[in-house]
Amino acid sequence: MVNPVLPSSGVLSPLGLDAVRPLPGFWGDRVALGREVIVAHCREWMDKEGWIGNFRGGAPRRGREFSDSEVYKLLEAMAWSGDPGLPELAALVARAQEPDGYLNTRWQGTRYLDFAWGHELYCYGHLIQAAVARLRVHGEDELTAVARRAADHVCRRFMDAPEVCGHPGVEMALVELYRATGTERYLEMAARFVARRGTPALGEVPAGRAYFQDDRPVRLARVLRGHAVRALYLAAGAVDVAVETGDGELLAAVEAQWERTIAARTHLTGGMGSRHDHESFGEDFELPPDRAYAETCAGVASIMLAHRLHLATGRARYADLAERTMYNVLATAPALDGRSFFYTNPLQVRVPEEPRAGVNHAAEGGLRSPWFDVSCCPTNVARTLAWLPGLLATGDAAGVRIDHPTPAEIRHGDLRLRVETGYPWVGEVRVRVLADGAGRIALRVPAWAEGARLSRRPAAGRPGHQPARPGYAVAEGPWRAGDELCLDLPVTPRWTYPDPRIDALRGTAAVERGPLVYCAESAGGTPSLDAVTARTGPPAEHAVAGAVELEVAAQIGVPAEPGWPYGPAPGGRDARPGGEAAGADTVLRLVPYHRWGNRGPATMRVWLPV
Repeated sequence: MVNPVLPSSGVLSPLGLDAVRPLPGFWGDRVALGREVIVAHCREWMDKEGWIGNFRGGAPRRGREFSDSEVYKLLEAMAWSGDPGLPELAALVARAQEPDGYLNTRWQGTRYLDFAWGHELYCYGHLIQAAVARLRVHGEDELTAVARRAADHVCRRFMDAPEVCGHPGVEMALVELYRATGTERYLEMAARFVARRGTPALGEVPAGRAYFQDDRPVRLARVLRGHAVRALYLAAGAVDVAVETGDGELLAAVEAQWERTIAARTHLTGGMGSRHDHESFGEDFELPPDRAYAETCAGVASIMLAHRLHLATGRARYADLAERTMYNVLATAPALDGRSFFYTNPLQVRVPEEPRAGVNHAAEGGLRSPWFDVSCCPTNVARTLAWLPGLLATGDAAGVRIDHPTPAEIRHGDLRLRVETGYPWVGEVRVRVLADGAGRIALRVPAWAEGARLSRRPAAGRPGHQPARPGYAVAEGPWRAGDELCLDLPVTPRWTYPDPRIDALRGTAAVERGPLVYCAESAGGTPSLDAVTARTGPPAEHAVAGAVELEVAAQIGVPAEPGWPYGPAPGGRDARPGGEAAGADTVLRLVPYHRWGNRGPATMRVWLPV
């Protein structure tokens, strides 16, 4: 089967990329953008910056110590997409490998001297994932041989050694290579890496052991902490190990960590990471909108973890979080033309920035950049969009589950289905049966979709209707060609309020519609958002360029006078005795968060004072 994650057990099985064919629509368009634009964009920039040239040798090395991993992520995207340029690039990588399997353009001759920051095993992880993609799509070739030699080298060097890599990632790659080849030592090596972390396995560092998740063993941790991408990659690897070894205790530990992280350390968009310092999680309920880091790579890692937990348990809750993150982090990162990217995804930007034509060295701020000196995010977007079709539907012995509705053709067992929908802009999801068959068809009903309804329209006979509660709406076969299921999801706008324990969000509200988070954006000469207060009446909808924008009633407050900004009245010196903000009535236009920043420099905010 062609899929990036193929567990040998679990409640659900993923459907292969060869069994789910996206059609033009929200995700089909983005998969095509990745294949046709983003992959080439990433290769062009890595050629320009010299990162691919590092594998040729002979010239001073360029890029950070982990830049090899970006070339490997590009190879993975090319493998899933069937890019004809892969063999040439793979051959270049192969020529740089040493006879014993070691491969790293930064540390050749000085290998394994810095486990905390060297990223050698992390780079192997992305090399191995690229090779698994190539193996499943194409079969054995030069790239898969390179990765096998590297994995065998890792097993020889580290099976009985005490070290781990400061950046997890090799763990889930080794498990997937085990799944693809049946070689037991790869699974054993991954399990030992997971078990060693937190014993502790790394030295003291100024950032603290929690930065590396090395402060306590994985199965004893209570919440995800430290560097967000590292934490999520490690948790995903631990789930893989737990599933393949039957370790229910380890799986339960990661589930409990995920639950607390979702309850207290996750932004409304699904973004993870509250601190720019160390790109890390904050404490519980430390979720400031303007200082949210919410790195794009953390969003990708969160989707990977949620998908693995969903396959292992079958719980729709995990797919709900994956959907939130897909629409509001993954879809947000690339510009609509696929040629610039967000590294961080804050929920408020106070000062518009000037456009940048080259490399962004800060990797922060309110504008997408074509490239970064740490460009993990563009390549992560490229590979994720390449394998995204494998995330859309799952199967079990009873039939098929459509987890993420988007126009697509799906086959599983006897079932041949076409999904037709304008989701997320409209709530109707129509599933048309293309051939006679048997089996259960289930459609996920998100937690926000109270009042959803499922209709069955047989090709011959009377239609039937039933309520569809959050979880899965299920219809049983047998099926005849021409039968239809129609799930109606209520994608009307709704106001969302924060937990009062989130200090930075008290007195605010946000607007969501379906799976989409909305934001106010000041592009195009509209006034600053600092003085705007929203009224929480029903938002008005407007169709704009194939999307849906919203309008809410608001007031523009009186600009503050010089002096002390605090006073006895609620809301400060500019508040009236009754608590109503002084100012002029206005209408505030809201855009889907994933579309903001495409019209030039802008201020932006998701959480609106009310």
